[in-house]
Amino acid sequence: MEFRQLRYFMVVAEERHFGRAAARLHMAQPPLSQAIRRLEASLGVELLHRTTRRVALTDAGHAYLIRVRAILADVDDAGHEARRVAAGAVGHLTIGCVGSVTYSLLPALSRHLAVALPGVDFSFRGEMLAPDQVEALRSGEIDVALLRPPVADPALTVTPLRSDPLVVALPAAHPLAGSPSVGITDLRDEPLIVHSADRRSTMYGVVLGLFHDAGIEPRIRHEVGETSTLITLVAGGLGVAVVPAPVTALALEGVVYRPLTGPSATVDLALAHRSDRTEPHLARTLTLILALTGADRPGSST
Repeated sequence: MEFRQLRYFMVVAEERHFGRAAARLHMAQPPLSQAIRRLEASLGVELLHRTTRRVALTDAGHAYLIRVRAILADVDDAGHEARRVAAGAVGHLTIGCVGSVTYSLLPALSRHLAVALPGVDFSFRGEMLAPDQVEALRSGEIDVALLRPPVADPALTVTPLRSDPLVVALPAAHPLAGSPSVGITDLRDEPLIVHSADRRSTMYGVVLGLFHDAGIEPRIRHEVGETSTLITLVAGGLGVAVVPAPVTALALEGVVYRPLTGPSATVDLALAHRSDRTEPHLARTLTLILALTGADRPGSST
């Protein structure tokens, strides 16, 4: 039995006429008749009653036609699904985000991906520190990471996206809240709230580096794991914090944000994935993220 014989049989059964079926299949009638005969011989049953005027289905032919239509429909669906997979239109991906991205880029990103790739099932994990994202990429818990470099892992492909300015989060009643901008030296005696050193936060190193470069010993009062917790503590008047500017999307009563001045008042954002991952839907997602952040345009900030 050959697969094309099934399609031949279905067309003949629908047309009830070999001549019309042959025309529909764009073939001569004799080869079509021979193909149906071979099909019947391979099955050991008669599928069609043939007369000089018309063709009728036998009881076996009726039963066989039902199954053949289902088989051909499944084959067509399989081909359609394969083409969608090859085009990167279906699949599942988990995207991990650092805290600042969780509150700024993630809402727009999730909407954009849902529209552009409706067949891909996306899930998101927010408030992930960069070291946790790297481990999750290695283990397959997440497929894409929006993180703060550096990332020293040769198994990962890391693409710079942009540099974010740093801002200072202050309690609304703080004396510096009325200033147009704040310098590191202004924070010399301020209690600091920082991301956790134990969890190897990138921002922890960035903030300490700013203070050390200014020759100031930072007064760390609280270390936290999540950006939302950090800003909540600032709102509670427990200290000040230096954070990436996208965190300002987390508008919380009792907190004001002021630009941080200085030559190193930026922090990078990057896109990371495992280098051995080549699925089409992953490649399309990476391209969409690059486009959304502007990192695919010549001269864009990295």
